[in-house]
Amino acid sequence: MRNTVFLNDDREMPLLGLGVYKATGDNEAESAIAAAVSAGYRLIDTASVYKNEENVGRGIAKCGVPRKDLFVTSKIWNTAQRLGDIQGAFERSLERLKLDYVDLYLIHWPVPGCYLSTWKEFEKILDSGRALSIGVSNFEIRHLEELKKVSGIVPAVNQIECHPLCYPRELIEYCQDSGIVVQAYAPLARGAYLDNDVMCVLGTKYAKTPAQIGLRWAVQKGISVIPKSVHSDRIASNGAIFDFTIEKEDMDIIDTLNQDFHSSHVPEDLRDIQF
Repeated sequence: MRNTVFLNDDREMPLLGLGVYKATGDNEAESAIAAAVSAGYRLIDTASVYKNEENVGRGIAKCGVPRKDLFVTSKIWNTAQRLGDIQGAFERSLERLKLDYVDLYLIHWPVPGCYLSTWKEFEKILDSGRALSIGVSNFEIRHLEELKKVSGIVPAVNQIECHPLCYPRELIEYCQDSGIVVQAYAPLARGAYLDNDVMCVLGTKYAKTPAQIGLRWAVQKGISVIPKSVHSDRIASNGAIFDFTIEKEDMDIIDTLNQDFHSSHVPEDLRDIQF
């Protein structure tokens, strides 16, 4: 199986990436990036709200892989959307990362009354060449439909929570039918399915960990995964998912584990709003 997926703008994105959410300790992100690159990762996913873009930038600079061979993602936070400070927020992310461009820039959440105008500014960023692709995160079908009404540019990616316990099939099929690559954050559900009986049995069958089974399940569906870890052994283990294939009947069994379980939460500034 390929370890990349084609985006709708004919660019390739790795199916496996490193998430650095909460990697804010001294040199934590830098060390994680070094371990990930050593294990073959080429995608690094951060966001302004993670408060670690400077550390990520240092990790990228020190990792020993040419910039052109890396795929770097960042995201705009809700506050900047409400302030209409899209260009400024993007410039600050580039400055913190010490990069001339990012490979993918995402709207982190569909802030009501803001995300459509944010997307229009994203189009300008795309035109400038400082973001090679643009996309969204946490968008439901209704948000994507609204976007379609105002823009001819289809998001390259929709980053959502997805794992065996949270499998929004309708949204995923909508995205894939629309040429939008789905990328799964929290693909390990923060450990919630690692002791699940089915995942453990399948782990034994394929001589893999339940985490590797869950990640492999996603990438076989064409879903990119960005598991978060700062431990080098776990980073390497999470990356060892391209040397086996889960049989169709086992894929179908994993599909049945869905219980719409979310290990992440809607941010506080959106909780009382129908977004």
